[in-house]
Amino acid sequence: MKKKHVNYLLAGTATLYCGIHQLASASFYVIAASKKPSAFCTGIGVVEAAGQYWMDKNLGASQVATSPTDEAAYGDLYQWGRLGDGHQNRNSTPTATLSENDVPGHNKYIISSDMSPFNHWRYPINKNLWQGLGGVNNPCPQGFRLPTSAEWETELNSWISKDAVGAFISPLKLTTAGRRFGFCSMEAEDDCLHFSGVGEEGYYWSSTLSAVDDFMQLGSNRLFFNAGSANFGRTVGSHLGLSVRCIKE
Repeated sequence: MKKKHVNYLLAGTATLYCGIHQLASASFYVIAASKKPSAFCTGIGVVEAAGQYWMDKNLGASQVATSPTDEAAYGDLYQWGRLGDGHQNRNSTPTATLSENDVPGHNKYIISSDMSPFNHWRYPINKNLWQGLGGVNNPCPQGFRLPTSAEWETELNSWISKDAVGAFISPLKLTTAGRRFGFCSMEAEDDCLHFSGVGEEGYYWSSTLSAVDDFMQLGSNRLFFNAGSANFGRTVGSHLGLSVRCIKE
C-alpha cells in the first residue's frame, strides 16, 4: 500500500483528499517538519531511500522501473544546468551554436563542435546553475532539487552491491538509461544523436561542481554504474546529457 504524507497525525487507514480530489485509501504517518509535507499533495511519486525522500522515477520517465533496462523508465537526458526546455528529449535537434544566456530560448541540444574549445552549452560558464531548491534552472518539480554528491554517495553506500543490480534493487530503482554525447563534427551536425551505454550503463547528475580549470573545464560529480561497478567521478563538460533524479528538500 502506497504511503501518503500529511502534516498532521492520523492513525490507521483512511481516504486521502487533495482539495476535492480523492487520491487513495492509505495508511498515514508524520514525517519531519523540514520535509514540508504539503509537497506530497501533488501526485508526484515519492520513495524513501537512505533516510531521504526522492522522486520514484527519473525526470521524463513514464513509469517506475520494472527492470534496469525498462525503456519506459529511462526518462530524459539533461545537459547540466539547463532548464527542462525540450532539449532533454532524446530526439531533440542538435545545434553547435553556444548560448550566452542561462535560458537559450529554444529546445535544441547544444553540442560542442570541432570549432569550439569548450565542452559546454553556455559561454561564458555560469557556476550557479542547479544549486539548491531555488537554484537557477532547477528542472525538478516544486519542492524538489538536484541531489548533491554527498547525498548520492549516501545512497550508493546503502546498495547491496555497487553495480547496476544494486542500483535497481535500491528503493530508487535506477536504470541503465545511458548518456548522450555533447560533441560531434560540424560536418555531421544534423546527425549528432549519439548515445552510449543505453541498456548497459547509468549516469546521474548531481548539483555538486568540480573546479573550473584554466581551460574552462567545469565538471559536475556524477553517479555511474554498470554490470561490474558503481562509482562517483567528475564529468568534464556540461554538454553531456545524463539522467536526473530529484530529491525532496
